[in-house]
Amino acid sequence: MPETAPHPAHRTDRGAPGPQSGPLEITAPHRELLDQVLDKWSLHVLETLCERPSRFNELRRAIPSVTNKSLTATLRRLERNGIVERRVLHSRPVAVEYRITGLGKTMRDPVDALLLWSATHMRAVEAARTRFDEA
Repeated sequence: MPETAPHPAHRTDRGAPGPQSGPLEITAPHRELLDQVLDKWSLHVLETLCERPSRFNELRRAIPSVTNKSLTATLRRLERNGIVERRVLHSRPVAVEYRITGLGKTMRDPVDALLLWSATHMRAVEAARTRFDEA
């Protein structure tokens, strides 16, 4: 009987997956990163910054429902993960501008694919939710 590769959740090696390392696995660092870059406010910030660099107040106006505290925390998480960079503008008065990094730009296609999937399948998801809730 041929041996099969273990399911990714059952793998014991915890090296970072790469092009040659076999099936992808979801480890704690992967979950943490995805939680931090694909949350509600991060998606809004990334959408805005993909269009052009913005100052904090421009981001606040573009995302009116976000609080200052949530926007600050979101920008710091994205900056920490290398997705967004903060630049001090030497103007009068001194200002700060946020822009998406090269690494952040590589997220555009996967995020667009997830958004397309959700738009394409939202009716089926809503129907499943209704069935579940009525059961």
